[in-house]
Amino acid sequence: MFTGIIEEVGHVNRIGGGSLVIDCHKVLEDVQLGDSIAVNGVCLTVTHFDKSGFTADVMPETVRRTSLAELKKGSPVNLERALTLASRLGGHIVSGHIDGTGEIVKFADEGNAILMTISAGPELLRYIVEKGSVALDGISLTVAQVTDSDFTVSLIPHTREVTNLGSKKTGSPINIETDVLGKYVEKMLQGQREPQQSQSTLTLDFLRENGF
Repeated sequence: MFTGIIEEVGHVNRIGGGSLVIDCHKVLEDVQLGDSIAVNGVCLTVTHFDKSGFTADVMPETVRRTSLAELKKGSPVNLERALTLASRLGGHIVSGHIDGTGEIVKFADEGNAILMTISAGPELLRYIVEKGSVALDGISLTVAQVTDSDFTVSLIPHTREVTNLGSKKTGSPINIETDVLGKYVEKMLQGQREPQQSQSTLTLDFLRENGF
């Protein structure tokens, strides 16, 4: 479990052969084998580490559902260690399980902020609501606007300075994790809408006719 508050921007040292090597420093302070670290919002397990970085295995399913396949040597990546009971929940509840990817279609200046618009499919947009939370490349952000084809978030300069968003351009893919609470609410409501089983045809007359 994560908060969407990025601790450090690391850089890809090597990717391929089912593994990803990240150069970093801060997230190594108390790292142990088997720890979870979110890389661009993707929850990965540390399989090796040294004083300069860590290695994580990357499954084919992870590559299919995320933008990790777009990474190359030197690519900046957002890093966050797993939440602890002593941590402040400064963002929102982030699982590190990416729902899909979107594409940045526009940047627009608005005073001291930058509006970033991301196109996404209907299977993702159904869970994105105005003033709700969304994690983009692992960053907890508030949705400013939603349309039938895209949504917009507002970025303060600090967010672009301390994350990989400063290197993003129009056309860049981005990992999207929608608010987990919305998905569970939908699942529970679907259960309530399921048709009730038809009433039993078992009657007293049927039992008498069959010798009971």
